[in-house]
Amino acid sequence: MATTRKLDCKNLHGYLKTLPWHVLDKLYSHPATCLAVFRQLPDLSKHYVMRMLFIEQHVSQSVVNLWVNSKYQDEQKQAVTALTDLRVWHEETMTGGLQGWKMNQTFRKNMKIALLGGGNPWTSGGEQLAPDKHSKDIPFLDKYALERWECVLHFMVGSTEGTEGVSRDIIDVLLHAGLMKSDSLEPLPSITPEGFQFLLMETGSQVWYFVLQYLETVEQRGMDLIECLSFLFQLSFSTLGKDYSTEGMTENQLKFLQHLREFGLVYQRKRKSNRYYPTLLAINLASGLSGLSSDSQRSGYLVVETNYRVYAYTDSPLQVALLALFCEMLYRFPTMSIGNLTRTSIRDALARGITAEQMVNFLRSHVHPMMLKNNPVIPPAITDQIRLWELERNRFKFTDGVLYSQFLSQTDFELLRDYAKDLGVCVWDSPEKRVMVVTRFGHDDVKKFWKRNKPSNS
Repeated sequence: MATTRKLDCKNLHGYLKTLPWHVLDKLYSHPATCLAVFRQLPDLSKHYVMRMLFIEQHVSQSVVNLWVNSKYQDEQKQAVTALTDLRVWHEETMTGGLQGWKMNQTFRKNMKIALLGGGNPWTSGGEQLAPDKHSKDIPFLDKYALERWECVLHFMVGSTEGTEGVSRDIIDVLLHAGLMKSDSLEPLPSITPEGFQFLLMETGSQVWYFVLQYLETVEQRGMDLIECLSFLFQLSFSTLGKDYSTEGMTENQLKFLQHLREFGLVYQRKRKSNRYYPTLLAINLASGLSGLSSDSQRSGYLVVETNYRVYAYTDSPLQVALLALFCEMLYRFPTMSIGNLTRTSIRDALARGITAEQMVNFLRSHVHPMMLKNNPVIPPAITDQIRLWELERNRFKFTDGVLYSQFLSQTDFELLRDYAKDLGVCVWDSPEKRVMVVTRFGHDDVKKFWKRNKPSNS
């Protein structure tokens, strides 16, 4: 039976604390990174940062502990752990042997710049560019971002609408993340159980998880992780609907920009255009927000009947393609599609690694609002039958083995069978027919034993 690992969709804090300390120190040389980290800290951690920002010396740990009432010790520990994990401060021994906290000097310097001004501009503003005669408004950018991202999702579910807009870079990330797998018999990768679980996430969570997986591969592409991360954090402070210049960007950042363009995080009219527009996906990215207000995947559109019919009230090809992963589609109309849950369609989905529980959860999380009046929401006859079809498929467990037969006497059979059982490699035996099966792993030992002990006339 296939098992599905839970997708670890870290927030910004969870991701950054997995990075080596020298990478964090380099990241803190960018004010945008410091501000992005600051706004994701627990409230008490923010309080500590503001109290120590202008203190150039150590602060005794006992003094810091006095800043919090004793009944809030749990919050105190969480705040201290967060700042330590992110190397915002570090522990040092003070004069007299006391332990104290000292703020990371790089973080302190650039956090001051972020809060008080100064330093170089994070990005080249649109005011430095001539007015864009092809300027794009916010509704266009929102629509563009969702269309580009849905191309990735279309490709994952095997829809032909997504294959043209998906580059090799996107496919490599999907394979690296385990959301899809390659099969020598198929020209295109196929979705995995983790990929199906990924499709159930909200759009913002999907993009954040995808970008985390992409960042794990940037060094293999010959790119610099620090430059990519700092650019992402800069984008999170951009203004939606405003254009920004590519002037001054490094080769790595320009290459990264093209990849973000493919994911729908930025809009660029042409690959060599000297301006780009961040989309809402990019602006929400560093804060790990869980979706757009226009996230069409979360609206309920399914009606499931006890006769195994499923009605999908949607005009989205992606939503229909998702349903078709485990449902036999019968009819397609402009605003509604009809499918049937069959033993064959469910078993095909199970063969691809999608579990019965995932299918039931998909139906339950996308039901039409009218079905929410039912209790339970999905008819028990449907959920029970899907689980039974899964159990039916798992009734047999296949193990490679070697058949031993044609023994000349019962004594010979029992001698070899008892030896195989002592080794723990006997899978099955039938004394009446003098037949036994041993595992392939134990075949060599059993075969050697038989050659040493078999009668001369066997």
